[in-house]
Amino acid sequence: MKHETVGMKRDAGGNPLDLHAWLRDVEALGELKEVRGADWNLELGAISELNVKKERPPALLFDEIAGYPKGFRVLTCSTSSPARLSSILRLPVQTTHRRLVDELRDKPRVWQAQAAKCEPVVVQGGPVFENVQKGAEVDVLTFPAPFWHELDGGRYIGTGCSVVTRDFDSDWVNAGAYRVMVHDRSHVAIDMIPGKHGRIHYEKYKKAGEPFPVAIVLGGDPLGYLISGIEIPFGMCEYNYMGAILKQPVAVVRGEATGLPFPSASEIVLEGCVQPNDERPEGPFGEFHGYYPGKAGKAPVVTVERIYYRNNPILMGSPPAKPPNDYSYSKAVMRSSLLHDALIAAGVPEIQAVWAHEIGGARMFNVVSIKQLYAGHARQAGHILNQCGVGAYMSRYSVVVDEDIDPSNLQEVIWAVATRSDPATSIDIIQRGMGSKNDPMYVTYPYDAAFSSKAIIDACRPYDHLDEFPAVAEASKALQDKIRAKWKDLF
Repeated sequence: MKHETVGMKRDAGGNPLDLHAWLRDVEALGELKEVRGADWNLELGAISELNVKKERPPALLFDEIAGYPKGFRVLTCSTSSPARLSSILRLPVQTTHRRLVDELRDKPRVWQAQAAKCEPVVVQGGPVFENVQKGAEVDVLTFPAPFWHELDGGRYIGTGCSVVTRDFDSDWVNAGAYRVMVHDRSHVAIDMIPGKHGRIHYEKYKKAGEPFPVAIVLGGDPLGYLISGIEIPFGMCEYNYMGAILKQPVAVVRGEATGLPFPSASEIVLEGCVQPNDERPEGPFGEFHGYYPGKAGKAPVVTVERIYYRNNPILMGSPPAKPPNDYSYSKAVMRSSLLHDALIAAGVPEIQAVWAHEIGGARMFNVVSIKQLYAGHARQAGHILNQCGVGAYMSRYSVVVDEDIDPSNLQEVIWAVATRSDPATSIDIIQRGMGSKNDPMYVTYPYDAAFSSKAIIDACRPYDHLDEFPAVAEASKALQDKIRAKWKDLF
């Protein structure tokens, strides 16, 4: 990590991870709506949930929240449109799913390759230090942490957050998107799934009997929590990856209590340690697939020693729920692009488009359209889509369609399944594939391990009957485009 002495002026005026600057851009796009007077208890969550189900949901900035002073705000639905997501990823602003996925293709590979050259720089000071709570002053409920849903186990202050940790044996810093539940004014629980990088860090400190240092970024440019929630290589720091996207180093400051780095323009940061064996009840809370996976479990609890926050701080909210949820669109776009690249890397030709549907949490129902070149082409594409490294986890249904079908249009996809597949010959079943104990169907499986069956559905016109398969009764794509251009006011 590079060290550079940079004053407050540069940081406040031109930091590329300043949420306030991003919100101005989003407002200029007409994609931000302010909501005043909502209650943190259920109302804020329900408003956000109903909003994201609209065809073009705006980002919502809540202010004057019940029981809190004006200026202590919550932002939700930040990644839920093509325009906002392309803005977050510093891509040309796109307004359709297809164009955004096409624009994103191959970018993750490039970003990953360039990340090693994009070490963050440590700066002196930043907006995050405008307000500091220490010792007895610490109160995490200074901020309007929502009680999102009726069955939640508590108030979740961390949903669109980034949990910063350091490896016990090296200087590797990780930033992971793990949920954070409030216990009391100075204690929060972090749910880190076994195998995730932050959990690996925690287990090492726990084994050594040492306090586990943590910094939790609760607000900032959405790029921070977006990248904290994707799979990047073991040992790579998310700040490097963000720097590759930004094309400049991420400016970070070090926390007073732990020395951990976090972006200097962060909105709110909690800093402290998990004391050895301090694990307490956490949850239940929903998952990306739209279900509560089980009863409350136990999770490491951070004793908060410092809270840093900007004037008029913004808490980032991004709770899971029945899809579409707050972040399901961003997951769908990112995973669709990664799946497209994986199919091409595996040598599957004529891939037209891929879409990882939000209804399956961008994992459980994935569709690829191809232009068939040879017998077996559709099955090849379907099995690789289902079993490649990006797609294998919880990939319950993988559907292959012809090039005339838009894989992101569920009505077209199901029409193809209904009219171009034969149940006896068009469905392959994989037994004991890669599943998850978070799968709502796990309660029915006869295995102790996280196995799951999987289906590959060939919904393409049968290759050996292409010449005789009935023509589609609709206007040609060229004619449709011509009519739309001529009759703009009508369409």
